Amino acid sequence: MKNKALAIGLAVALVPVVAGAWPWSRDMMNQPSIKPQEPPVIPYPKDSVPVGGPWTKVRDRDAAENLKNPIPPTPESVAKGRALFKIYCFPCHGPNGKGDGPVGKVFEVPPADLSSDYAKELTDGWIWGTITFGSYVMPPYRWDTSPEERWHIVNYIRQVLQKERGNPLVKSAKKED
Repeated sequence: MKNKALAIGLAVALVPVVAGAWPWSRDMMNQPSIKPQEPPVIPYPKDSVPVGGPWTKVRDRDAAENLKNPIPPTPESVAKGRALFKIYCFPCHGPNGKGDGPVGKVFEVPPADLSSDYAKELTDGWIWGTITFGSYVMPPYRWDTSPEERWHIVNYIRQVLQKERGNPLVKSAKKED
């Protein structure tokens, strides 16, 4: 009798533990929230300005093609662009922008070679628009970087990845290592 009462008491004590493990229970991972790399679920209020500065009025990559880079390619800008390139672009485009990064090697079609003659012919606005809105496989980075940061990346691509090693901006950008 004593063992039967102990078994019933133990079963009653374990019911909440077992019931809490059912699929309908929620934990910290499965709560409704914005996951990394997802755009905000709720649109921003009309005419609001994000913390990183005002959004551009450009709607897509094609509309960005004729934009002029408002940030001069100073050594400071190139250094900022280099740091941002290492964070956002390196995984796919690799250290020299050749499309041979660790993630880029996985793709059937490699990412663009940013030092190629084709890439040199692209406008600064087109490169900025590609970073902002993404392309076929490349995700958009408008949620991760400010418009100004994207222009710094364009300066780095132009002044370092697309120039010869004798360029003085290359030396100043490499001092940060």
